[in-house]
Amino acid sequence: MANKEGHRRFGSIRKLPSGRYQARYRGPDGIMRTAPHTFATTREAEQWLTIVESEIIKGEWQPPEDKETRLAPYGRSWIAERKLQPRTRENYEDLFRLHILPALGEMAIGTLTPASIRSWRRKLLDSGTTEPQAVKAYSLLRAILNTAAKEDEIIRQNPCRIPGYDRYHTPERPTATVVQVLALADQMPDRFKALITTAAFSGARWGELIALRRADYDPANGTLRIHRKVAALKAELVFGPPKSAAGLRVVTLPAIAKAALDEHLKQHVNDGDEALIFTGDKGALLRTGNFRRAVKWEAALGNAGMPAGFHFHDLRHTGNTLAASTGASTRELMVRMGQSSMRAALIYQHATNERDREIASDMDKRIAKATKLKKPKDAKKPKKQG
Repeated sequence: MANKEGHRRFGSIRKLPSGRYQARYRGPDGIMRTAPHTFATTREAEQWLTIVESEIIKGEWQPPEDKETRLAPYGRSWIAERKLQPRTRENYEDLFRLHILPALGEMAIGTLTPASIRSWRRKLLDSGTTEPQAVKAYSLLRAILNTAAKEDEIIRQNPCRIPGYDRYHTPERPTATVVQVLALADQMPDRFKALITTAAFSGARWGELIALRRADYDPANGTLRIHRKVAALKAELVFGPPKSAAGLRVVTLPAIAKAALDEHLKQHVNDGDEALIFTGDKGALLRTGNFRRAVKWEAALGNAGMPAGFHFHDLRHTGNTLAASTGASTRELMVRMGQSSMRAALIYQHATNERDREIASDMDKRIAKATKLKKPKDAKKPKKQG
C-alpha cells in the first residue's frame, strides 16, 4: 500500500510486507518517531496517531524514550547532583540502596503508578522496615520523581501523591526538668559536665556543640557564636555549615551554663582561638557512641532519676521550654533554637541580641527557683541546745 502521509493532517501510515501497518509521526522536537508496535488495520493506526496528536495539542506529549528511563540510574544521579549536606547525602544513598532499589530500581519511571507505590510501601512494612524508615524512603522517592515530572518532564504527574504516606506518629520526647539536668551533669566526668548544661540551656545541637572553638565563645557577654557543625559520616567526621541559614546564630547563655563553661575552659580546653571546647580525654573529636560509653550514659540517666531512652538531643527541650516560659515570641524562640528552614530563617533571624539576653536572664531566675527544689521539704531543723 502506498504511504498515506500525503492524505493525513498528522503522521503517516504504511503497509509492511507482513501485512501489518506501521504509524509514524514528527514530534514537537522535530524528530520522526515510529509507533512502538504495528497495527492490524489502518483504522487502529489512525486511532493511535489521533491520540498522539491530542497529547501534543494539549501539551501532554512526552518523548517515548523518556518513559523508558529506569529509576536506578536516574535516582543515583539525582542524589549525586543535588546540593546536600554530607550526612544527608549518605542518608539518601542508604535509603535509596536499601529501600527503593530492590523493588523499583529496574522499573521505568514512566511505568510507576500510585498502585505500584502503594504495593512497594506495603512490602517494605511487611518485610520489617519501620514506619519512620518507610516514610523517609517514600519522601525521598517523591522528591526524585518531582524532579522527573516538573524539571525533566519525563513523566506528566508524580505517582507519589498518596495522602498520609509522608507522615508517621512520633511519640512526644521527654523534657528533663532543671533539677534533672543538673543531676545528670553531676553524674558526668568533670570533662563533660559543662557539655550537659550548655546543651540544655543553649539549645545547641550535638554537632554544633562539638564544633565549637574558643573563638566562638565570648566570656564577657556569655554568648556562643554557632556557625558550623560536625557531621559524623561513615568514614570520618566532617566540619561544615549548619543545615540551614537559621542555624547561624548567637546564643546568650544563662548564668549557670556560663559559669560551668568558664570553669570548663580553665580546666579542659587548650589555649588558642582554634582550640575545640568539647573533646575527648585525648583531645580528639567526640563521637556520640564513644561519648555514651565514656560517660556510661544509661547508668547516668538512672542515677539522675531520668527515664531510660532519654537522648542527648532531648536536652534541647529543657532550654526551649524554659525560654518559652519567659514569654519569648515564636520568632525569638526559633532564632534562639536555630529551628527553621532557610525560608523561615529569613523571617525569624531579625530577633535582637538584646532580647535574647533578656530571655537568658529570665531563664536564670527560673533555674534558680527550680534548684531550690533539690532540698527536701521535710528536712528537720537542728534542735536548739540549752
